[in-house]
Amino acid sequence: MTTLTTTPHLTPARQGPLTAVRHALADAATMAGRSLRLARRDIDVLVTATAVPVMILLMFTFVFGGAVDVGIDYIQYATPGIILLCAGFGAASTAVAVEQDMSGGMVDRLRSLPTTPWTFLFGHVVAAMARNLVTTGVVFAVAAALGFRPSAGVLGWLAAVGLLTLFINAIAWAAAFNGAVVRSPEAAGAFSFVVMFFPYVSSAFVPVETLPTWMRGFAQHQPVTPLIETVRGLLVPGTPGAVSGDELGSTALLAVVWCLGLTVVFAALAAWAYRRRR
Repeated sequence: MTTLTTTPHLTPARQGPLTAVRHALADAATMAGRSLRLARRDIDVLVTATAVPVMILLMFTFVFGGAVDVGIDYIQYATPGIILLCAGFGAASTAVAVEQDMSGGMVDRLRSLPTTPWTFLFGHVVAAMARNLVTTGVVFAVAAALGFRPSAGVLGWLAAVGLLTLFINAIAWAAAFNGAVVRSPEAAGAFSFVVMFFPYVSSAFVPVETLPTWMRGFAQHQPVTPLIETVRGLLVPGTPGAVSGDELGSTALLAVVWCLGLTVVFAALAAWAYRRRR
């Protein structure tokens, strides 16, 4: 059984602003450490979260890749989209972990202590980001072994990793909200199916122009499409589905706005759901 240790302190109403911030940061560090230790011990989740995206990469490359003509080697085109699918799988396990803590008595224990409420969700989001960044690195490595050859420089890599980190953070907060709202681990686990839907209906695996006319509007204006096209433009510039030149800056800005907007909305919703859950 995991032992939770928190730093004893006064209730927030009796603290000064600086003391309250210091204690909130200490609580956040404690909860993040707890979530990371739990994630490290849950080997099954780590293996599944890594193996499934790799299997999808292999399937798209060797099963569908030969039948899809995008003008270049398919792995160069599909890898950015598969990276985003990694975030979806990792987010599902985050939603389940939050729901289990909400219904298993952990949150009741926290509410009996003078801890800052949002630190519980923050700990799960930190663990989700760490887990997803590890699986993203594994998928990148497997894709490179299969022939994925990015031509980005240092700045391009930094920008691409930054964008993917922003997206993973947004999805982690969405998963935390889902875990705080639902009433069973099964419902929380279903979150991955919702998240997986968006990359499929975007430019992740086929050009948007090949989709049915009634679907193109949604595909072009949902958050995943500008993110994928920006990552392509940064890592494999000049390939089909990659924005370049002046469009790269505007598309990247749109992707950042989407990620930050989703983070703010779902963080607020998660905090609201946490306070209302009994």
